[in-house]
Amino acid sequence: MSQEKVAAPHIDFNEPRLKRHRSLRALKDKVARVAIGTGGFTVIAAITMIFFYLLYEVAPLFQSASVDKVTEYPVPAAELGETLYIGLEEQAEKGIRVTREGQVVFFNTQDGSLVSSQRLPIPEGVQLTRVEEAGIGDKVLAAGTTDGGVLVFEQEYAVSYPEDRRVITPGLLFPYGQEPFQMDTGGRPITQVSIRDDSNGLFVVAANDEHQLFSRSFDKRRNFLTGAITLTASEVTMPRINGEILGLALSPSGRWLYVGTEEGKLDMFDLRDPHNPKLNSRIAVTASGAEISELKFLLGGTSLLIADTEGNLTQWFPVRNDKNQYALEKIRRFEHDGGTITQIIPEHRRKGFAALDVDGNLALYYSTANRRTLEQQIGSGHFHAAALAPRGNFALLETPDGKLMYWSVDNKHPEISWSSLWGKVWYEGYDEPKHIWQSSAANDDFEPKYSLTPLAFGTLKAAFYAMLIATPLAIAGAVYTAYFMAPKVRRKVKPAIELMEALPTVILGFLAGLFFAPFMESNLPGVFAVLILVPIAILLFAFAWVNLPERIRHLLPEGWEAFLLIPVIILTAWLAFQASDYMEVWFFGGDVRHWLRDEFGLGFNQRNALVVGVAMGFAVIPTIFSITEDAVFSVPKHLSYGSLALGATPWQTMVRVVLPTASPAIFSAVMIGMGRAVGETMIVLMATGNTPIMDMNIFEGMRTLSANIAVEMPESAVGSSHYRILFLAAFVLFLFTFVVNTLAESVRQRLRKKYSVI
Repeated sequence: MSQEKVAAPHIDFNEPRLKRHRSLRALKDKVARVAIGTGGFTVIAAITMIFFYLLYEVAPLFQSASVDKVTEYPVPAAELGETLYIGLEEQAEKGIRVTREGQVVFFNTQDGSLVSSQRLPIPEGVQLTRVEEAGIGDKVLAAGTTDGGVLVFEQEYAVSYPEDRRVITPGLLFPYGQEPFQMDTGGRPITQVSIRDDSNGLFVVAANDEHQLFSRSFDKRRNFLTGAITLTASEVTMPRINGEILGLALSPSGRWLYVGTEEGKLDMFDLRDPHNPKLNSRIAVTASGAEISELKFLLGGTSLLIADTEGNLTQWFPVRNDKNQYALEKIRRFEHDGGTITQIIPEHRRKGFAALDVDGNLALYYSTANRRTLEQQIGSGHFHAAALAPRGNFALLETPDGKLMYWSVDNKHPEISWSSLWGKVWYEGYDEPKHIWQSSAANDDFEPKYSLTPLAFGTLKAAFYAMLIATPLAIAGAVYTAYFMAPKVRRKVKPAIELMEALPTVILGFLAGLFFAPFMESNLPGVFAVLILVPIAILLFAFAWVNLPERIRHLLPEGWEAFLLIPVIILTAWLAFQASDYMEVWFFGGDVRHWLRDEFGLGFNQRNALVVGVAMGFAVIPTIFSITEDAVFSVPKHLSYGSLALGATPWQTMVRVVLPTASPAIFSAVMIGMGRAVGETMIVLMATGNTPIMDMNIFEGMRTLSANIAVEMPESAVGSSHYRILFLAAFVLFLFTFVVNTLAESVRQRLRKKYSVI
């Protein structure tokens, strides 16, 4: 039977309908290319904008300070005497000048115009010798006199708003009466004075020109109806000082008295028993042969700032030694390029200070950061008197030629340096340098601790334990699902696991913190028994299964074997938790937490890294699983079939053919999962305890960069150092993920090139 050839149908490509179809398809292709290109460019542009915005917020932290002269004018009421003390009120609109003749002069800082003047209630012919503040920024002043008295008075600045215009009216108060406290100096002049004034009492320490110490202690009683204060004096015996007294500082707590003497020696007295002061230590605080030129407390009265005649500037504070006793330690030395420092002016609200030297140089420092933010010559010689405004934004300086210089100060973020962010810092009250994050406290004298190291450590710790749990489970599950599982089952399992990713992380954190953490604490032996026994049970069941007769094994379709493990895992876990209490008694003396502490020195916190690892691992598993499963399933089948045809077993084919081919995508999956773990916020926020400590112990918590931003950003003042440091933390997190993803892409490309020949 003959076969007739069927002619192919003739297609006219110039037919209008086909031409319209080709034109439409070309238009769609062009639109798709433009849309995809625009989307990619938009993503890159958005990331770049985020980078520069973070940089914009962070950059001011590292700017140096600056000062600008506002005005200069003759000393107000210069005829009333030589200046012993100058100061500024809160708004830096009014200044105060206390003269040797006992005159208190208030003036406008903008032009030096006189506001008012008042003579202190001291006897005729008596002059002031020294004026000191009761504390850093305190309005209470103590003035020593030539007849051996100490007068305590207080500045007052009444603020009113007539016609919506702020008016500041200065004045004086005498909280303890207008009579000076007479020290038993034998009528000798006071040369040094320091006081402690608190709600319980008043403590006055003074030295005369014969370098003897004198003191008076007063207990306070306030009449709750009239508010009048009654002082009850008590005698205090002060120790005898050998040598010239060059400086005197009484701590705000009243416990420590520091006396600077000749040859750079500093005596530290314990005044817990004011009737029997004890010499705690006598140490040299300057270089050999140098004298103490200035001795001042830093804000809070814990740290001493000591300058010497050789231009050295150091910080000291008491530290507990091995015998649980306090000893004065030199904590840090500040850079200074000028001559002898003549004045140290502490800031009122930060751990910063200004230093003036004999050459007219002004330097601004911040103690915790060990940072000099400014050193600038603003005069031709040493200044007679100087003051910083309470907000640190203005400075008032009296020159030797009888003029006042009024300067604006821009020093917004001195707290930051590389060492304070990443290195160990010796903070006040600590026995040694440490990495600490503590951004706020209840008192104004608090020393902020802005170390990012414990936060970065906590971020890596949380990610490490999460990846330790998630990576093997996700990759092993993906390999089995893609290569060994029956297609019908795979179509159900893969979407179910991917659906896990839709579960909000706040729910996971909630369950981890309120359910799993206390459950794990109560059943800790059972948790570790599960981690050990479940893999063993799986291996034993697999060994038993492969040794069963083939007629029994073939009753279950190929690729369905994994379902047999479900009851095995459940039964093993149930038995482990049932035996948890017995194991705790048999192996751990009835309390596993005490056993960990006694045997290994490990602390136990209910919300710890193990809880975070399980919860965050559960959140990361779907990401790694989905990408890995797609990669393994997408390996060309002819590679697998060729390997099997050459005699390789399915397992050998998987290990030596499929996995190397899919390794670039698997590596990308792990890196994406790690990025997810590093940036996770809600789980670590709710399940870690948020303690910024550096401890790799799996039973201790941590605080991560992302959780710290979420916790503290709402309470930080916009534009403050704390606010910008939180942006710096975000910038560090951004750079970390960027670097990790860049390296991951580089490795992925190398793996792809290496295995593309297969």
